[in-house]
Amino acid sequence: MKTTDIHQTEIFYTDPVDLYKCIMDARIHSSFTGGEAKIKDKEGEEFSTFDGYAHGKNVLLERGKKIVQTWRANEEGWPDDHFSEVCFVFTEIPEGTRMDFYQTGIPNEHADDIAEGWKDYYWKPLAQYLDR
Repeated sequence: MKTTDIHQTEIFYTDPVDLYKCIMDARIHSSFTGGEAKIKDKEGEEFSTFDGYAHGKNVLLERGKKIVQTWRANEEGWPDDHFSEVCFVFTEIPEGTRMDFYQTGIPNEHADDIAEGWKDYYWKPLAQYLDR
């Protein structure tokens, strides 16, 4: 299977710890995505987001700095035993936080939709949630 990697950079007008919390707190995550999230801020814990659309495991958690997770989408054609890896890196900047997002190992046939999905279903709603 051939895979693709993506890198996206977003600016959020909040501090890195608050941004980290938005992703790792199930209640907040569910609130901004509009889909149920089952996630705990603990390494080794399994999670699911967006009503079970994606699931995986927390690999490395550095509060306000970095999140690394295995990640799999429930998409037709995505092999059952294949997990990609996602990495969120938070950098404090004068405006708030720069988030560099990396996802490696996305099956080629899903890469474009996954890349757009992060923008449409995560980054845009997260920015709106933080602007309230």
